[in-house]
Amino acid sequence: MSEQILTCWGPRSTALLERLKPIKLVVFDVDGTLTDGGVYLDNHEGELKKFSTRDGQGITLLQRYGVQCAIITGRNAPVVTRRMQELQVKLVLQGVSDKSLALQEIKTKLKLTSANVCAMGDDLNDLPMFSQAGFTACPYDAHHYIKQISDLVLDLKGGHGAARELCDLILMAQGQLTFTGRPN
Repeated sequence: MSEQILTCWGPRSTALLERLKPIKLVVFDVDGTLTDGGVYLDNHEGELKKFSTRDGQGITLLQRYGVQCAIITGRNAPVVTRRMQELQVKLVLQGVSDKSLALQEIKTKLKLTSANVCAMGDDLNDLPMFSQAGFTACPYDAHHYIKQISDLVLDLKGGHGAARELCDLILMAQGQLTFTGRPN
């Protein structure tokens, strides 16, 4: 059994943290992962989504410390484009029907292996993306099967800080944050 390290996110095994060390790219689904899964439609063509600023800070920190971030989502939403521009995420793929192919293309473009990639999703449509990643994570409120197969089930729900939890754990594993969550 692997030794446990107490982090600000609770005890985590040294084996888990070792698996997060080589991560150079984190790929996020949007609905249910970076949002609570709700889609608010108006009476015209408008769509609203609520994003967590804590998740945004985690994505910003990952990029600051050299871990690239990408979005692969099946829906098209201008609000996603806007939010990712605010976070300076350059790899934003929307309206994707084959998430496996999309992630394979990103890995090829960035010259990464699966061991360098973490994918975070919440539902069955994320399974193809998971097949291209060396490490997978999901929010606490993900689909039951996704929770069974993910390498890490986070303590928080989608759109409520789960992505931040993952980002912090990666940065702790890579020595950029202390286990208390403070920058090194």
